[in-house]
Amino acid sequence: MKETNSSSELSSELISALDETDKSFSINQIKLQLDAMNPSEIAHAIESSPPYQRKLIWSLLDHDEEGEILTELHDEIQQELLLKIDSDDLIEIISNLELDDIVDILQVLPQPQVDEFLSKASSLDREKIRTVMDYPEDSAGGLMNTDIISVRPRHSLEVVMRYLRSKKALPKNTDKIFVVSKNDQYLGDLSISKILVSEPTLSVRELMETDSLPIDANMNDKEVSILFEQNDLISAPVIDENSKLVGRITVDDVVDVIREDADQNLMSITGIAEDTFAAPARAARSRVVWLSINLITAFVAAMTINLFESTIDKLVYLAVLMPIVASMGGVAATQTLPL
Repeated sequence: MKETNSSSELSSELISALDETDKSFSINQIKLQLDAMNPSEIAHAIESSPPYQRKLIWSLLDHDEEGEILTELHDEIQQELLLKIDSDDLIEIISNLELDDIVDILQVLPQPQVDEFLSKASSLDREKIRTVMDYPEDSAGGLMNTDIISVRPRHSLEVVMRYLRSKKALPKNTDKIFVVSKNDQYLGDLSISKILVSEPTLSVRELMETDSLPIDANMNDKEVSILFEQNDLISAPVIDENSKLVGRITVDDVVDVIREDADQNLMSITGIAEDTFAAPARAARSRVVWLSINLITAFVAAMTINLFESTIDKLVYLAVLMPIVASMGGVAATQTLPL
C-alpha cells in the first residue's frame, strides 16, 4: 500500500488546498488528493475544516465511500452532515455498511428518517436492526453485530467446511464460529484455525471450547472493552437474558469505544467541543463555570488588595505581591481544570 504521508499531513494539505485564498489548487487537484486518502483521513480533514469547506469536501467524494467516512466522524459533525443528505441518498449510502454501523447512524437521525429506512430494508435486516436498537447505545447489545455464524454440536467438521464455503464471505474479524443448541442457546465456540487443521470426520462437540464466557447484552460497553483488553479477544459472543446467542462483538468495535471514551475524557477536561468550528456560544457553555470561578477569585483578590491599600502605600515593597496574587489566580484556575 503506497502511503507516504501521515493522516494529519494529508489532511493539512487538503485543508490548505481548500483555503479560498489559495488559488493555485483546482477542484480536480483537490479531488485527486481526496482519492489518495482513506476514509479515516478524509474524516479527519472534514472535522478540521470549517462548515463551508465540509460541504465542498462532501460534494467531491465518491458515493461508495461516503458511508465509511460517516462512521469515522464524531457524533456532532456526523449529525450535521446527515441532516443535509437527502433521504433516498442516505438510504443508498448506509445500506452497504455493517449492521452495527448502520444502527449507530440511525440512532442520530430523526425518527421519520429511521422509519423510512426500515420500511425500505428487507424483513431480515429490519429485524436485525430493531434487535440491536432495542438495547441502550452504550451497552454490549448496542455495540454488537448480528452477522454471526453458528453451528450445532452434532455437525462434523466436513459439514461445517461445506457450510462456510457456501458463503460469499465471512463476517469481518471472524476468528471463531459459535456453537448453539436447537433453541439457539450458546454452548461454546470453535476457532477457524482448529477447523482447518483438524480431521474433517471429527464432530464440533469434540473440538469446541466451552470455557469462554459470553457477554451479557446489557453489559456496559466500557466493561466490554476491559474484558477484551484483559483476555486479548478478537471477537466474543453476546447473549440475552435467556442465554440465547443474539450477536457478537469484534475488536474493531471495542477500539472505537476506547477511542471515543478517551476523546470524551480529554474534551471534558479541557472544555473542547467535538466541532472545532462550533458557534462561540456553544463552546462557551463548557467553559463558563471555570471562567466564572476565575472571575470571582480575581474580584476577591482585588478586594483584598483594596482593603490593605493604605498599608501598601506605607510599605511599598509589598506592591511586588500584587502581580504574584494575580498570577496565582490564573495558575490556580489552570491547575484546577485537569482535576
